[in-house]
Amino acid sequence: MAIETAIFAGGCFWCMVQPFDSLDGIEKVRSGYTGGHVENPTYEQVLTHTTGHTEAVKIWFDSEKISYRELVEIYWEQTDPTDAMGQFQDRGDNYRPVIFVNSPEQREVAEESRAALAASNRFDEPIVTKIEDAKPFYEAEEYHQDFYKKDPEREALEMAQRLQFKADKWN
Repeated sequence: MAIETAIFAGGCFWCMVQPFDSLDGIEKVRSGYTGGHVENPTYEQVLTHTTGHTEAVKIWFDSEKISYRELVEIYWEQTDPTDAMGQFQDRGDNYRPVIFVNSPEQREVAEESRAALAASNRFDEPIVTKIEDAKPFYEAEEYHQDFYKKDPEREALEMAQRLQFKADKWN
C-alpha cells in the first residue's frame, strides 16, 4: 500500500467529499481549510474572508489502486473551472477552485491536465483554476465531516446547481 495525499478546493467542502469518498483506493476524505495565514481557523473565522483560507478536501489514497492523475480528472468534473471567485451558489475567495500540490510530480500532472482541459474547448471561457503549493491543512469541525451522510437532504440542495452543471458540461 502506497498512501499519498491530494488537496482540492472546489467550492463548498460538503460537496467535494462524496465524489471521492466512494472510490476504490480512497482511504479517507476530510473537509478543512488551507491556503491561509491563521493557524487552526474556525469555520466562523474563514467565513469572514480575513484568514486567507479556502474550503478544501484532503484525500488519502492508495496510489497502487488509484492514481493522482485519476483524482485530478475526477476533480475537474466536480467544479466549474471557469469561475475564479466561487463555485455555483457559493461565492467568495474561500470557495475558489484550487488544486493544492505537494510535490513536483503532482504539479506536473495538474498542469498537464489543466492544459489538456483548456485545449479541449469544452468551455467557452478560460480555465482559471489555480494550481498552488500545498499549505497547512486544518480539519474543519466534526459537524462538517461526511456531511453528505449526516444530512442527505441538505446535501442534495447544496449539490443541485453543481449536478446540473456537471450534466450540461461533462456528460
